[in-house]
Amino acid sequence: MEMTPVSSTNLASVGYDPTTHVLCIEFRNGGVYEYYNVPESEYQGLMSASSKGAYHHQHIKGRYSYSRIT
Repeated sequence: MEMTPVSSTNLASVGYDPTTHVLCIEFRNGGVYEYYNVPESEYQGLMSASSKGAYHHQHIKGRYSYSRIT
């Protein structure tokens, strides 16, 4: 999955696979998480949000199943 660097104090990069609906987020602390069954609209919302960390906290964290991959 191609990861795109983002401007955020909390998130380092974000990737999304529209065929599997997997959202991948790399955090600045080094953790990488995959979130499952995420609609593409959520990915677009995250990428266009002025605060990506706040968007993640309000719209993604706790709403989708996930796995820490590193």
